Amino acid sequence: MPVHVGTGVPNQVTRPAPKPIQVPGETARRFLAARHLLAPARSVRGGPEAVMEVVRRLGSVQFDPLAVAGRNHDLVLHARVADYDTRWTESLLYEKRSLFEAYNKGLSLLPADELPWYRVAWTQARHSTGILAENAELADRVVERIRADGPLTARDFESGRTTNWFGTPMSVSTAVLDGLTATGVLGLAKRDGNRRAFDLVERLYPPALLAREVPREEQMRHKFLSRYRGHGLLGVASPAMLGLGDAGERTAMRERLIASGELVRVQIEGVRRARHVFGEEVDLLQDPPDPVPSVAFIAPLDPLAWDPKFLLELYGFNWVWEVYLPPARRRWGYYVLPVHYRDRMVGRIEPRIDRPNGRVNILGLMWEEDFDPAAEEGFVDAMRDALHAYIRFAGASELSWPPHLDREKSLFDVRT
Repeated sequence: MPVHVGTGVPNQVTRPAPKPIQVPGETARRFLAARHLLAPARSVRGGPEAVMEVVRRLGSVQFDPLAVAGRNHDLVLHARVADYDTRWTESLLYEKRSLFEAYNKGLSLLPADELPWYRVAWTQARHSTGILAENAELADRVVERIRADGPLTARDFESGRTTNWFGTPMSVSTAVLDGLTATGVLGLAKRDGNRRAFDLVERLYPPALLAREVPREEQMRHKFLSRYRGHGLLGVASPAMLGLGDAGERTAMRERLIASGELVRVQIEGVRRARHVFGEEVDLLQDPPDPVPSVAFIAPLDPLAWDPKFLLELYGFNWVWEVYLPPARRRWGYYVLPVHYRDRMVGRIEPRIDRPNGRVNILGLMWEEDFDPAAEEGFVDAMRDALHAYIRFAGASELSWPPHLDREKSLFDVRT
């Protein structure tokens, strides 16, 4: 007799949920360091191919336009790719078209060959009665002009003494441009800073890729798994799962993946609720390598930092990205990066890239209460290596320290 999983069906046998794997907290931290390519940091070699390797490992890399310390996706890649050059990613996005932008826990960079699995948003947008339905004539004129003239930005449509497109207020016209992108009519051809240039999507990607249709359920399954791939040990109520249906839909999807063995429940010492790991990564989870002394500066939206409650439970690290908080409410600073050492979160650094003067300014460097950088074996050299790498990443030739960090300046003694 066939065995069915579930309830409410005749002749059905309900299987008990498999017991979660028990893992010590230290082992879980070592696992995350290894599977996040941080043991050691900046060790994935191969230029643009290394960028693709990291993106495929993480599933997607979140984009954020703020560039005060480097844009988020560049910081994620810099932490993992040897001698990372931002031009590699620009080329993969806008020349080779090996990467593309889509929404997956925020605007993200993804492998272009996965585009069919992210077209659910296009389908949903086409069924809406929003800005495009209300401004159909304007949308047609925008598409025809891009068809005739090639990639254009919002600025290319401005005219007259007041900013407008074809006599339409820019706020409406920009929304139309965004709507055409959301529905898959237009695609991102190029970014110049944060200014976007758009072209017809059929001129950006191969016809076979655009023609491939993936059922909506399979699209959602793929995106669901990408969140687990990004983090490595996600739980049930993680903020990283937002945007993937309601709680009931997520529970049903997760249980199907557990039943198939693609996900495995994990109970981590010191972590209150169960987490989940890819079935293919169970061996690494149970026997991760010892991490070598290595420092990485973690991007604010790095997948490792997706779940602040988990960071507090597993690492004892209280993480809040304070960039959107009023200055009076900030405890650590405007754009601060966690400092990861071996398999621990040991502090925070607040760097600023001063491009006109070719300098990196360190505004703050704050250590956890139980961490003494001078007393930790291997840390000083690892921190120097990380600072040298960051200076190269920033295209700078000088590192500037404020007076209150004279001890750190003397301790790390970074010279270019």
